[in-house]
Amino acid sequence: MHDLGGKQGFGRVRYSLRAATFHEPWEKRVNALYSLAVKLGIFNMDEYRHAIERMEPQHYLTASYYERSLTSLATLCVEKGIVTHEELERRAQGSFPLSSASAPGRGNVETREALKPGDKVKVKSDYVSGHVRMPGYIRGKTGIVVGVSPAYPFPDAHAHGVKSDDEPTYDVRFDAQELWPNSADPAFVHVGVFESYLERID
Repeated sequence: MHDLGGKQGFGRVRYSLRAATFHEPWEKRVNALYSLAVKLGIFNMDEYRHAIERMEPQHYLTASYYERSLTSLATLCVEKGIVTHEELERRAQGSFPLSSASAPGRGNVETREALKPGDKVKVKSDYVSGHVRMPGYIRGKTGIVVGVSPAYPFPDAHAHGVKSDDEPTYDVRFDAQELWPNSADPAFVHVGVFESYLERID
């Protein structure tokens, strides 16, 4: 659940300015292993993120940050033929939960158009079965483009091995009171939004 914005019942965000990066030695190993796997080309960051999204919901919500990393790493290593699920459970001396199977991805939206700062845009109400980097709370909402980032692999395709063109992301400024009517302080929220997710409006 990478976009909690607007969801109720989770309480205030708990944080500490002195929080440790790692709490146990195994967390350092997991972090190093998934970084090495990406560097070696075993999987990419979009595949890694999607494997976390595919975790069983109760497992995801009760897992720590690095347990999610471990689940993603293990799932992808099984799917890529690096190790078997049976080998993992034998080493763990018990159950080793993996993420569910991946759904198909999608390529670029053919009708997308280049945008520029100052353009008013609407986020499409797309619901896709595979990986997507569009936070749910901006679907169907309008905003203003205030910046453009360099082109980057399109995540909806990149997480699934689907051929696609790289796309820029646009820094889109949203009014918080439009995103969460009657429930937000006066503020602006900036989100990096891929080109395929947007349409220009008058």
